[in-house]
Amino acid sequence: MPRYKLTIAYDGTDFCGWQKQEPSDGPGVPESMIVGRQDRADGARVQLRTVQHIVEQAVCEIVRERVTLKGSSRTDAGVHARGQVAAFSCSGDDPEPHTEAGSPRGAGWPLSRGTERLVRALNGRLPDDVLITEARAVPPTFDPTGDTVAKGYSYTIHASRERALWDRRYVHQVWEPLDVAAMNAAAAGLVGEHDFSAFAASGHGRLTTVRTIFSCGVSSPATDRVRIDVSGSGFLWNMVRIIAGTLVNVGRGRLSPDDIPAIIASRDRARAGPTLPPTGLCLEWIRYSPD
Repeated sequence: MPRYKLTIAYDGTDFCGWQKQEPSDGPGVPESMIVGRQDRADGARVQLRTVQHIVEQAVCEIVRERVTLKGSSRTDAGVHARGQVAAFSCSGDDPEPHTEAGSPRGAGWPLSRGTERLVRALNGRLPDDVLITEARAVPPTFDPTGDTVAKGYSYTIHASRERALWDRRYVHQVWEPLDVAAMNAAAAGLVGEHDFSAFAASGHGRLTTVRTIFSCGVSSPATDRVRIDVSGSGFLWNMVRIIAGTLVNVGRGRLSPDDIPAIIASRDRARAGPTLPPTGLCLEWIRYSPD
């Protein structure tokens, strides 16, 4: 039974996050985030639009059998991705049987059919805001979640008195200039293994809040743009957005780079900065051991 690893890019604006969700009453959910409705005795239910659900449906249609698509990172509603990773297994590891001209092919996706054809077939079924950028055959034991060794995120800020227009869906607006040098100095203080309780949303559901940040830096790719790049072994719920909010407070002069070690040591969420909106956040890449 072959197993395939997919690299997926998406505009998260009109998705209720990555993870597939059970139908709910969905109060206040925009119509763009609803893909179906169910009428039940206890009231109407809506199927929320998630990336996992959309891609899994496309895979099922292409391989002509039910599959389970497992993703590496459960991005929240509105968060974008250039390098999300997911995997599925299907039948078809044996050579395809000979069929008469015009007869339907069997279920599954044999390795002999190739991953380039799989990418083209899936993208032909997906909406405009999702794209499979790569597919690879992987060992049957490959786990996109458990085998992850590092993840990289970016957070992009439009720092200007003029509001962003063309890429407004992918940046967070800040109405004043930011001290990028101070932000970069503060970012360096986050690198290493720490208890990041101060940078986690309540109800994160993890057994431990200890994480390792491999790198964290702030740059200004344009006069009105500030970009935060952070990589680590893993991240807590809203952790990158809270890091971004804390660094923005440094850029505004409300915090000093020297405050970062004390914030980490406090383990107090109230000491860190605000949770910035999902708009500017993008999952850039996920890395796995060569083995």
